[in-house]
Amino acid sequence: MFAKLENLKRTHEDLERQLADPEAVADPERYRRLAKAHADLKEIVECFGRYEAIKKQAAASASLLQDEDGDIREMAREEIKHLEAEAARLEQELTLLLLPADPLDDKNTILEIRAGTGGEEAALFAADLFRMYARYAERRGWTVEILGMSDAAGGGCREIIALLNGKKAYSYLKYEAGTHRVQRVPVTESQGRIHTSAATVAVMPEAEEADVDLKPDDLRFDVFRSSGPGGQSVNTTDSAVRLTHIPTGISVSCQDEKSQHKNRAKALKVLRSRLLQAEQDRLHAEQAANRRSQVGSGDRSERIRTYNFPQSRVTDHRVNLTLYKLEQVLEGDIQEIVDALTTAAQAEKLQAQSEL
Repeated sequence: MFAKLENLKRTHEDLERQLADPEAVADPERYRRLAKAHADLKEIVECFGRYEAIKKQAAASASLLQDEDGDIREMAREEIKHLEAEAARLEQELTLLLLPADPLDDKNTILEIRAGTGGEEAALFAADLFRMYARYAERRGWTVEILGMSDAAGGGCREIIALLNGKKAYSYLKYEAGTHRVQRVPVTESQGRIHTSAATVAVMPEAEEADVDLKPDDLRFDVFRSSGPGGQSVNTTDSAVRLTHIPTGISVSCQDEKSQHKNRAKALKVLRSRLLQAEQDRLHAEQAANRRSQVGSGDRSERIRTYNFPQSRVTDHRVNLTLYKLEQVLEGDIQEIVDALTTAAQAEKLQAQSEL
């Protein structure tokens, strides 16, 4: 591990020299690549630097263990104990930083939320989930762009698709995919009985044109007239768009904009991301075999997380984490959950690596 860290340190220093080269500065594309490579190594090189400094301090303190003064020897032993604990912590951090990075982590993310089992209550819950993620995005300084929305007749949303644009958005949200379950007393429930409903969440990295090769012959482009809940006309032109990827059968509809051109652009963005996610699913067999298995069926029995209103409790069943702050979570305070899921995923990677 330390030989690899030494190599990374030398690479980082070499990149610094290249960034100072006037020829690199004069070539914006080359400079951008060098700057990104330099930034990618910064965290691990700085951590390694702290580790090396701690080891040097420990070695200096060890020389005092032979001092004639007993008090100095005792101080040295305490100092060494503290430094060794810090070195062990940094070594663990370095081990995690050396894990292979997900090349998609830096991407923006497309979030799809759909009401599952539970009728109107499921639609209301789907809207609650979107609000939660929108508030979380706000906390992180991201922007949120709604790409498509289908309102439910009784309020809430049958479906909502949004682009979350911000630093490492996919990295933070990729473990949110799955079925989310809610337990609460609906407003329409006269006898106070708790109902269980569900909504599914899909999280996909935003795909750029370079990520997915879309051949024109593989696309079917249909237009239709937009309509709202209950068939109410939204506009009187055929501006709504449906794009179908013929080889896979994946279809995307968009009708939020009055411009057919804008709807088509949004649909293409979602379609590329769905195709990229499907390819990732295929490459990583330990994940879902395809996008549908990622989000489940929306049935009540399938769930990754439960939101229990009577107990003000949120439980993530994958990491056995329970928080009694439901209101704060629904206001976007989900970082503790995100961190727990990330830590669990890192532990799994370390275990897999140790078995190689």
